[in-house]
Amino acid sequence: MGNTLGLAPMGTLPRRGPRREEPLPNPGSFDELHRLCKDVFPSQMEGVKLIVNKVLSSHFQVAHTVHMSSLGLPGYHLHAAYAGDRQLSLTETQQAKFLTWQFDGEYRGEDYTATLTLGNPDLIGESVIMVAHFLQSLTHRLVLGGELVYHRRPGEEGAILTLAGKYSAVHWVATVNVGSGGAHASYYHRANEQVQVGVEFEANTRLQDTTFSFGYHLTLPQANMVFRGLVDSNWCVGAVLEKRMPPLPVTLALGAFLNHWRNRFHCGFSITVG
Repeated sequence: MGNTLGLAPMGTLPRRGPRREEPLPNPGSFDELHRLCKDVFPSQMEGVKLIVNKVLSSHFQVAHTVHMSSLGLPGYHLHAAYAGDRQLSLTETQQAKFLTWQFDGEYRGEDYTATLTLGNPDLIGESVIMVAHFLQSLTHRLVLGGELVYHRRPGEEGAILTLAGKYSAVHWVATVNVGSGGAHASYYHRANEQVQVGVEFEANTRLQDTTFSFGYHLTLPQANMVFRGLVDSNWCVGAVLEKRMPPLPVTLALGAFLNHWRNRFHCGFSITVG
């Protein structure tokens, strides 16, 4: 008896197991929707600022910020955050005679994020500011969600609803927020490992104002330096140069901004530790 070789009939293919789909990613928080584009732009700087970040454990960290400026009173800011499956943070700001409290609660599922923020809750005075966010990943590239802002105080009550969407490609990200209060759109593009650009458009229906901004981000890894610049439709130009000081966990920053329309110039210097 010889070996028998069986052949499958013509036109038939071997069966394959069901293709396992990758789970959808978490969309992140609502405040991070425009983060890639925002990180391209330099942050406004005025006066002198000292920031000390301290990681107490793998889940708990605190940050101390001291700011001195000629435009206002000096201030101290303390931020404590717990990072886990459910993120909670408490922020306290002390500046002159003002004291504000803010409580943040965030829950991140596999493909969605829900956030609730309470600002200055006062049960006796019946006043509160509440901000609720929700984001859902529909595909690996598309994220949709919304924001609800509710405020209440004696004699006044109101709410604002904003819808948001974000589409992420390989080298670019487009994001838009649209609501009764206005619109905010941004476009981020990564040209290469060293050059990034961003474009923003903001419209405020209450103030009847629109702003268009262009920013760029240049990284010089050999010099441990980062340069950011911007120009906008309000005739403002600005730039910030950051220099890391390895092996010390210290970053120095120097920035300058000029508003040609209002003839205003200000500069700032900051030291970040940690």
